Order: sequence, then C-alpha cells, then structure tokens
Amino acid sequence: MLKKLSPLLLMTCAVANGAEPVNNVMSVKQVDSLVSRAMDTFDVPGIGLGIIKDGKIVLSKGYGVTQFNQRQLVNQDTLFKIASTTKAFTAAALAILVDQGKLSWDTKVVSIIPEFALNDPWVSASFTISDLLTHRSGLARFAGDLMLWPEPAGFSRNEIINNLKHLKSASNFRSEYAYDNLLYIVAGELVPKLSGLSWEHFVEQHIFSPLGMTRCFAGPVPASEMQNNAQPHGVIDGQMTVIKRNQTYDKDSVMAAAGGIKCSVSDLLVWLDTQLGKGKPRLDSSVDRLFSNEQSDKMWQPHTLLPVSKRAKAQDNTNFKAYGLGWRLADVHGYKSVSHTGTLSGHLAYITMIPELDLGVVLLLNQNAYYARSAIMQTLVKSYMAAPQLDWISINQDRQQEKRASAKADNTRDKPSDAIKVAAGRPLSSYVGLYNDSWFGQVQISLTGDGLYFQSLKSRRLRGKMAVRQADEFIVLFDDRTLEADAIVSFNQDAGKKISGFSMDRAYEWVDLSFDYVDLAFTRSK
Repeated sequence: MLKKLSPLLLMTCAVANGAEPVNNVMSVKQVDSLVSRAMDTFDVPGIGLGIIKDGKIVLSKGYGVTQFNQRQLVNQDTLFKIASTTKAFTAAALAILVDQGKLSWDTKVVSIIPEFALNDPWVSASFTISDLLTHRSGLARFAGDLMLWPEPAGFSRNEIINNLKHLKSASNFRSEYAYDNLLYIVAGELVPKLSGLSWEHFVEQHIFSPLGMTRCFAGPVPASEMQNNAQPHGVIDGQMTVIKRNQTYDKDSVMAAAGGIKCSVSDLLVWLDTQLGKGKPRLDSSVDRLFSNEQSDKMWQPHTLLPVSKRAKAQDNTNFKAYGLGWRLADVHGYKSVSHTGTLSGHLAYITMIPELDLGVVLLLNQNAYYARSAIMQTLVKSYMAAPQLDWISINQDRQQEKRASAKADNTRDKPSDAIKVAAGRPLSSYVGLYNDSWFGQVQISLTGDGLYFQSLKSRRLRGKMAVRQADEFIVLFDDRTLEADAIVSFNQDAGKKISGFSMDRAYEWVDLSFDYVDLAFTRSK
C-alpha cells in the first residue's frame, strides 16, 4: 500500500447539489464518502463521476487532482481519455449513416473498402458492418494490438487494414467472442468512404456539436482547451508514477475509433441522456434526434453471446451476457444492464446504464485502479436496485491483494538471472541480426556493452535490454518501465543449428493481453 493520499487529494469540485439524496439509499454526502474511501484504498489521484436519473442530472462532480502531488483539482469539466467506451460512439456514427440510407448493418465491408481482407477469402467476402463491431471475427483476443500501442506505434490505418490478412484465426468465424480493437479502426474508416469526413470530424460534427458536448474531442484537443486535463498514472515498483508516454491529448491517434475520445463527465452525461432517450436527448428538448429508435434497439440487441462466470452468477444473479454494437449487455438482479469499460495506460472509464430504471452512471479515473473502478460502479448502480448491499470496496481490496500476491510470486519465479549462462558454443553475437514479422515488421537485435538489445523499428517504444533466461531464451526488459510489458524471446534454429528466427510471449501472467506477442513469428532476414 502506498502512502495515503493527503487531504488536498480528497478535496472536491462539484456541481451544486446541496444535500439532496442521489437516490433512496445514498445521499451526495454518502457518495462523496464512498469515492474518497475508494481513492484512499486504491491510491487514485483523481476521479470524475456523473449520475443521471429520470432524465435529470443528479450528480456531476470531480474528486482529487489532475496530477499526483499537484494542486489542480478535478471538476466536472476535466478531460479524461475514455478509452474503449469510445466504441459506442463509433457504433452510433454508423447508426447515423444507416438512418441516412448510406449503408445497412448487413452491408459487406469489401463493398466499401475493397482492400479489406482477413486470412480466409470466404470470411473476408462475408464480413458485414455489424461483424466489425461484435468481436466475433475468428481472430484471437486482442489480435494485432501491437500495431496500436504503446503509442505512437508507427502504423497508419491503411497499414493496419493491409496487415489484417497476416493475422491467424483462432476460431471459426462468428463462433465465439474474442475482444478486438483493429476491426473498430476498420469501422471508423467506413465513415470517410461514405460521408467524406474523417471519423474524427464526423463524430464531432454529427454527435458532439448537436448535443453541445463542447468538452469532448474525437481528434487532437486544441491548445486553448488544454488547461484542464487529467494526467495518466500507474503504480510502478510501488510508486505513483505519471505515465508520460500517454500525455497525448494534443496528438492524432491511429486507434481513435477504437478508443481515442477525450471527454468530461459533464458531457458524457449528455451522451448517456441521449442513449437512454433512444437517440433523442431529453436534457435539452430543442435538440433533434441523433439516431432512430430502430438503431438504438439494434445497438442494444445481443449479437455475440458471452460466457457467464460463476462470480457473475453469484454476485449479480446474472443469467445472460452478450455484446451488442459497442456495448456489453447483461441481466443484473433482474434488470438489463448496458455498459462498457475503457482501459488505456493510466486512464480508466466505466459507463453503465439501466434502462428500466432510467439510470446512467459515468466514472472516469486517472490511475490504473481497476478495483476502484469496479467497487465504485458496483456500489452506486446496485444502490438503485433491490440487490444485496455489500461492501464492494473491501471485496475488491481482497481481490487486489490476491492478484498482487500472485504477481509477486510470478515475478520471483521468472526473474531473469545473469548467473544463467548461454548454451555452450552459442556466443551472444550469434543472435545479432535483423528479424521480420509479416505484420509487425522488423526488429533489430544488436550487441552492446551490456549484452543483447531489442529494438522494434516500427514501434519505437518497444526497446530494451535482453537478459538471459535459459539456453536460446531471453527476457526483454523494456526501457520504459511504465509499459509493464516485459516479453520472453525464444530463438529457434535451422537444420544447421544457426539462429533463424524467434517467437515471443508475455514474461508474466499479469502483462496486459493487448501485448499480443504470441501472434508474432520472426524470421531472420540478415
């Protein structure tokens, strides 16, 4: 546990709500206490929180600070990166185009983007617009994400589309759920083909502008709007650390349609109001409908079934889970839940709507505090339900401690040791060379005074010293420790026992699955 946050970090800036109860269970004061306790327990510098109920905003508030050990407070207008909760905006952009008659959900992708191709020609020809949004492509989970991050990864959107055909299938087309990001980038590239506007400009002109979402940006944030941004944080080696590589509000993002929007709590409440109004904003009755009832229903319909875990059944009485178009769907204590999380290197987001209760909650954090995110959302949403009122902070704290204990054991077991020697007859110079993967490109292995060094020539942040693990196997210790992405490199040899290539894997179980090293197969080019 880190040193507890100072009183300054627990100060708040809020919309004036007085002492009116948020609902029948929790008052604003109780919500404040919940959030402050979660911030203290899970070491979160800043949080944005909003609640909308029955077409009225009952809470729009900031807690803590935009940057650890700094004095600028988070408020309802502070910008956060909302990561994968962006996906619902991409789905809505396409829904608007469907309403305009420019495509249907069953339109074949190749009819709009002829160069679109996966590794199976029949699948490529059969792939529809809805297939892009529903994580049922047959690709492995997070396939190709190394073309997206760590940003800037060096790949253009056209290169990503071109490289899809090199990714191997992990299951049959439309047979099972496997979360992906690359196909949302393809979905975003449909927008300029049909509208003449980039995905960024379309979202800003057709969603943000009509709804008056002035603190939401699909593209770079203008310099004039850069004064109130939440900085990303992570706990690295036991210390709160600003993740400098993700301080990129003012830059274009290749993965924008999959997770690139920057937004405030106050504006996301307008978005939730429009979603709960099935495309028709209610906070401002003068605003026209954004998309039709029909498209709202389509986005909230199950398209891909998800497994129900024993934990979800036990704690939420959940009987079904599914993915819609940009939204996760489930039954929670008898209510339909429409939700999505977002995770992006020091920025976390969580949006949940319970349509039957006309309830929406948006939660934004500037730290990789997954357990805080879960605890706050679980507590707030379930306070509106006839559901067991458990201490979700304590429950999630126990889960965090279990995971940390497992990660500590993982680190100890797999820690590289310089005492392990390279196999006899294999000098380090024998590994030096240029290696190529069909979709990720080239990696240079060089020899320095400290040993072997790994450098991706495309994704320049993926570079670091290679520590010997065992014969022909190394761990890459990336220079940027905030990546938390160390990888195993296993060299292979040809018939003449010369090094001919290598494969990769995550060094530890806790390394994020978005570092999809197992999909790589490098061959030596020289």
